[in-house]
Amino acid sequence: MSNLPASLPEWLALLETRHSKEIDMGLERVASVKNRLGLQFSCPVIMVGGTNGKGSTCAMLEAVYLQAGYRVGLYSKPHFLDFNERARINGENVDDASLIKAFTAVENARESTSLTYFEFTTLAICQLLAEAPLDVVILEVGLGGRLDAVNVIDADVAIVTSVDIDHTDYLGDTREKIGFEKAGIFRPGKAAICSDPVPPQSLIDHANAIGADLWLFGRDFNYAGDKQQWNFGGRTQRRNSLGYPSLRGANQLLNASGVLAALEVLRNELPVGAQEVRTGLVMVELPGRFQVMPGRPAVVLDVAHNPHAAATLSQNLDNMGFHAYTYAVFGSMLDKDIDGVIAQLKDKVDHWYVTGLPLPRAATAEQLKQKLLDAGVLSDPEKSIVAFASPEAAYAEAISKAGENDRIVVFGSFLTVAGAMRARRTALH
Repeated sequence: MSNLPASLPEWLALLETRHSKEIDMGLERVASVKNRLGLQFSCPVIMVGGTNGKGSTCAMLEAVYLQAGYRVGLYSKPHFLDFNERARINGENVDDASLIKAFTAVENARESTSLTYFEFTTLAICQLLAEAPLDVVILEVGLGGRLDAVNVIDADVAIVTSVDIDHTDYLGDTREKIGFEKAGIFRPGKAAICSDPVPPQSLIDHANAIGADLWLFGRDFNYAGDKQQWNFGGRTQRRNSLGYPSLRGANQLLNASGVLAALEVLRNELPVGAQEVRTGLVMVELPGRFQVMPGRPAVVLDVAHNPHAAATLSQNLDNMGFHAYTYAVFGSMLDKDIDGVIAQLKDKVDHWYVTGLPLPRAATAEQLKQKLLDAGVLSDPEKSIVAFASPEAAYAEAISKAGENDRIVVFGSFLTVAGAMRARRTALH
């Protein structure tokens, strides 16, 4: 096919304009192109879904397997600054040329099938990883599970990290409905791990109905710990005297336990020693998940965008110690439970810098300001709300106003955090 884009930015611009819907649920179109590509993996595949904790779980799996000397492929999303962040081989982002080659392969196999940006890029990255010489592949699910494009791949191990209310327009408005969608990544006869300590019955029922090998937290695997270290117990494997994961946050031991359960499932194909687990968990890094930047004032980047994640962020802020004032840079998609997010954090923030985001489905700064007013934020005369056109502008103002004993927390959406990251990168150069 001629006249295909020559550069990665041109490819991405083309894909963004091509399909009429940003999200188009259903797997038939993706599966047909996958079959024409002949896409299949020759190594174990771990698929990770869930409402919160997917990125952390994927990052821990990658870090531990790399420590053990395995060749690891990772597909995660969305990206902050560069699309290449979505595809990693052996801990490094793939280059533009590799992505362009994979995009071209999907385009040639697509024929007349219409694919969304997400579907097209998912197939391309899976094809790229399938052709690389790898020992294990980790795939992060996007929205939901059952009808997510990633789910055209059959995983050897599927992990559901947590089930909470999010994406209600697509997944339903109860944990039971959402749990059923998340459980769609489970496969008959394969390990189905759930790290959520209170899983919806719908997830358990679906796993049992299809004959998946269901691993439940508290029944099949568990953890115990004190302030210095923690221990993991699985069905047949114990791991003791583990250091805490370098990822901060109250839920990381739940995520890490799901990771160690997956390691136990694959212990014959991919054995991992105790020291490799310890080192991997201690060295793991993940941008934008309670990421505390060096320097003063303290700057926290967190992609919390639903009430469950906002509650965790609130708890983590409490654990940081004293800061005179807290400035929040907050931007959100309009379809999120914005009131629920604000309720978790309104008592933690003194000065709100709300911002619009560069997507049609984002809330405007004025809409966010009104939600804060409705929540009674200004009942305290010491507090303030200021609206900005972009996260970069809001972040720049926060940096100019905050003293070195204050802190700035940037949250609400990947795009909010990405804007602050861009502002920081610009300031450094």
